[in-house]
Amino acid sequence: MSTAAPAAPGVAPSDAAGTATAPAVDTVTTARLLALDAVEAAGSGHPGTAIALAPVAELLFRKHLRHDPAQPDWAGRDRFVLSCGHASILLYTQLFLTGYGLELDDLRSFRALDSLTPGHPEYGHTPGVETTTGPLGQGFATAVGMAMAMKHERAVYDADAAAGASPFDRTVWVLASDGDIQEGISAEAAAIAGHHRLDNLVVIYDDNDIQIEGATTLSSSEDVAGRFTAHGWDVARVELAADGDVDIEALDAALSAPRAGKPRLVVLKSQIAWPAPNAVGMAASHGAPLGATEAAALRDVLGVTTGPFEVADEVLAESRRALTRGAELSSAWQESFEGWTAAHPEAAAQLHRAQSGLLPEGLEAALPTFAPGDALATRDASGKVIQALAALMPELWGGSADLAEPNRTAIHGGGSFLPATPAGRNVHWGVREHAMAAAMNGISLVSGNRFFAGTFLVFSDYQRPSIRLASLMGLPVTYLWSHDSVALGSDGPTHQPIEHLAALRAMPGFSVVRPADAAETAAAWLAILQRRGPAGLVLARQPIEVAATPAEVVAEGVRRGAYVVRDAAAPAAVIVATGSEVSLALAAAEQLAAEGTQLRVVSMPSREWFAEQDAAYRASVLPAGMDVRVVVEAATSFGWHDVAGPHGRIVSIDGFGLSAPAADALAARGMTVENVVATVREAIGARA
Repeated sequence: MSTAAPAAPGVAPSDAAGTATAPAVDTVTTARLLALDAVEAAGSGHPGTAIALAPVAELLFRKHLRHDPAQPDWAGRDRFVLSCGHASILLYTQLFLTGYGLELDDLRSFRALDSLTPGHPEYGHTPGVETTTGPLGQGFATAVGMAMAMKHERAVYDADAAAGASPFDRTVWVLASDGDIQEGISAEAAAIAGHHRLDNLVVIYDDNDIQIEGATTLSSSEDVAGRFTAHGWDVARVELAADGDVDIEALDAALSAPRAGKPRLVVLKSQIAWPAPNAVGMAASHGAPLGATEAAALRDVLGVTTGPFEVADEVLAESRRALTRGAELSSAWQESFEGWTAAHPEAAAQLHRAQSGLLPEGLEAALPTFAPGDALATRDASGKVIQALAALMPELWGGSADLAEPNRTAIHGGGSFLPATPAGRNVHWGVREHAMAAAMNGISLVSGNRFFAGTFLVFSDYQRPSIRLASLMGLPVTYLWSHDSVALGSDGPTHQPIEHLAALRAMPGFSVVRPADAAETAAAWLAILQRRGPAGLVLARQPIEVAATPAEVVAEGVRRGAYVVRDAAAPAAVIVATGSEVSLALAAAEQLAAEGTQLRVVSMPSREWFAEQDAAYRASVLPAGMDVRVVVEAATSFGWHDVAGPHGRIVSIDGFGLSAPAADALAARGMTVENVVATVREAIGARA
């Protein structure tokens, strides 16, 4: 394999283009003014950080970040995460200057409708944006997941290569603010990164002492450096330069130093809005334009007479040297990667398949089958499916928030993801649902990974901000949520989800999948993998008998979100149920049939998938003429009234659960065959 490879973590890549030295012309001043001008033109934005940290971004994009602006998706690139996403113009300015395809008109249309420069960075919208950021702390924790994925991938595909000699050696660079560090998710994520010794992660913390309400001393007095040191990070501190600017030479040294097997935090002192003469160090410069007077004063201080959005040819030529550097880096990487491919053809084929999003041949046939009448919890069925999938999908790995046994998430024989064994397929997150969910996004953003993680459904509340970002980005992450109802039992109402299904279903772009039995669980796993979008698989703790529905009907029905599991020539009513309540519906239909009342029973594992079907299919499952409908779900009725219709009824739980054995809790909250039968009779009688 070629030795023309990425540098080891903590060492700047070789610089044949000469860009490791300071630029020949003042590109930083141009970057500062472009940030100023864009916010002034938009009439809103966050100029202070972008103006002050322009030299930081310029240093990263010129020297430390391994990137190729002509190939934003180059597989060998480093990642840059702007965790303080409110300073998006800082990133957009560099994307324009270094040649990612943004034009001056894109900066002029900052924050405008349909522009490539929205208020916060959006993944998949702007070339060069690696993840959607804005909710503070999310970018930081997402970056931890990226670093984990890169460590794992390197260990799986090229474990024996010397440090710096593998095409899988990459670094994640993060720019974070006071708000990022204050958010609790950053503490969880920092602990994970330190524990796993992620030396491919570098975070620059902009310690500028200012937030929206004023000085950070109003709300914080902690020793941030001490906290990160305690988490196992290598911490460096860079003070202000003599003139009040960031000390770019000291920062360069801190970024270049070897990381000694630890993630690195660089605590960087800066002054917000420096060198604007009146706005510097002022809270007002955080989230509002500086105004025409201060904008003119800043130009005077910088000694320029150019107007808004004017960029000198020599400045652009200097900045666009990033294209030459990027081409050299990507060419050297490609040579290295081709050498690896020749030496490891089977691994290369597997990697290509995974990165292409293709599933292995024979995957569906390898799934476990479950016979009618078999009684097992859907969480147990999911655990069996995971073993079958893992045997054919090396890219599949996962974990849980200290709940591997009750969630059934462990990949048997997969080993643990730990510093000494980064190829391990089981991640032990500890009780850190916040950071786990965000890191899942980061892992999924590194192409070729299919990641899942589990917790109890009630604790999805801790994950919602990250689930929302996964939905915004359309990431292929899979959440396993067990203990899905009051059937959890004696742990009581704090652990029994009620409103969670409705809340999750309200999220655009997200699929909630609640299988009725083991057969539906296997079908649901397959459909989730085929769809490649964010999904939550909601699983029951209690045993449920497998329905006597042909396997091919189950597979097709689950894929389409809803299907008929029991029918009659002229049904008097329809019962629509999800999850374990489908068995209640079938038992109720059996009892009513013995009395001469025939019913249709519909299993609806995913409302989102059913809504995607064409009108003809939806009508075949729920014809408009079958308007006597009873919905059964052990959760809130909120969100089901459209399905029930004006003549329908909903058997639900519209209050919290209670502490009792599972059967008693279900009965106390009306989840019984008797209550379903009585409700159906009432609905039929009211319509007569």
